[in-house]
Amino acid sequence: MHEFRDVLLRYLVGSCKSDGFGRSASGMLASMFEPLHANPDRTVGEHRHILVTGSRVIVRVEVAGSARTLGDVEAESILGREPGDLILGRLGSVYYWASRLAEGQMESSSLDDHRLGDLRSLHGVLSDDEWNIAGRATQMLEWQRDHQFCGRCGRANEAVRNTRAMRCSADGTMAFPRLSPAVIVLIERSDGCCLLGRNRGWDIPMYSTLAGFVEPGETLEDTVRREVFEEVGVRVDNIRYFGSQPWPFPNSLMLGFVAEWVEGEITVDGDEVIDAQWFRPDDLPMIPPPMSIARQLIDDWLDRQT
Repeated sequence: MHEFRDVLLRYLVGSCKSDGFGRSASGMLASMFEPLHANPDRTVGEHRHILVTGSRVIVRVEVAGSARTLGDVEAESILGREPGDLILGRLGSVYYWASRLAEGQMESSSLDDHRLGDLRSLHGVLSDDEWNIAGRATQMLEWQRDHQFCGRCGRANEAVRNTRAMRCSADGTMAFPRLSPAVIVLIERSDGCCLLGRNRGWDIPMYSTLAGFVEPGETLEDTVRREVFEEVGVRVDNIRYFGSQPWPFPNSLMLGFVAEWVEGEITVDGDEVIDAQWFRPDDLPMIPPPMSIARQLIDDWLDRQT
């Protein structure tokens, strides 16, 4: 799980809104975004655009530092062509499109009332809905870019009508958007302590919940048990689902759990986790910021100790 270290570093500055054990999907669109795979009638409804260059997104700056996605006219002005490379979906009566802007085509100094930033820097600037939709845009355009050719025979792929897939024009091999599920878990003990670990890649003395990618053939509960044992050497059980958060860096889905310690003394792997300890509610170390699902897990645990 060496690659997970970099993903986790990016993840811990992310956003999450948890509503407790399984009651809502953290960070997801509460207002029911509807993915679309076929282009809608552009004369119907409002159409908004997310312009992506590299891993950054262009937004319109509003009052008080907030921002929004782009309308038809301003998107076309920046792109120099008609926007709308890929339909993402609909939120109410508003249709959202993604378009790719060539690297170097737009410099920050020429944006005037617009802002060019990565998704992490735009959290809290865009609305929660549009931030999530922008995450969809970066993931979908990256997937589309990386699947122009068949991974089996090398021939050109073509978009499949009415579904989110690319199909080889020669042998029919299908490619779907990649999603990398990862579990993140808070471990609690009957004496009122929780287990938190410090990642080797962090340059600050922060401790957090444990996390790792799901392997093929595993259930999510299997992943929790394996990752916890690999990283800190303890056994857990009574695993309960907490909530989830899409995390487009580049294509993770964080699945939060709470688990109970069963047996074992802490023995860190020394690779990803360099220290782990049991902490009481009144003696917590530096922990992740409130917007992350890691922090939501910790805050939920604190609430249940009172």
